[in-house]
Amino acid sequence: MRVVKRKRRILEEVHETARGLKNAGIISKRRMAEFDALCHLDVHEMPPQQIKSLRERAHVSQAVFAAVLNTSVSTVQKWEIGDKKPSGPSLKLLNLIERKGLDSVL
Repeated sequence: MRVVKRKRRILEEVHETARGLKNAGIISKRRMAEFDALCHLDVHEMPPQQIKSLRERAHVSQAVFAAVLNTSVSTVQKWEIGDKKPSGPSLKLLNLIERKGLDSVL
């Protein structure tokens, strides 16, 4: 839990710096909006059945899903049976696929 709070604090500090740069005219309003969107991506954990459902809705095999996520087939298998939980970039990609579909990461 501490790591999450620390990362959040760092992100808030970076965001404050970006706001200052925007106010000083160094970065544009559009760039700031893009930065805001990236900073506020909420990522939630996914249970095994939800991961499997995402893959099945995309009509792809575990091998294809693994290739898209840049991970191994055995990792996808372990996520789907609950032996392992996705984290970091993999979890962010899964959340993106959930929101925007598989085409968003291709």
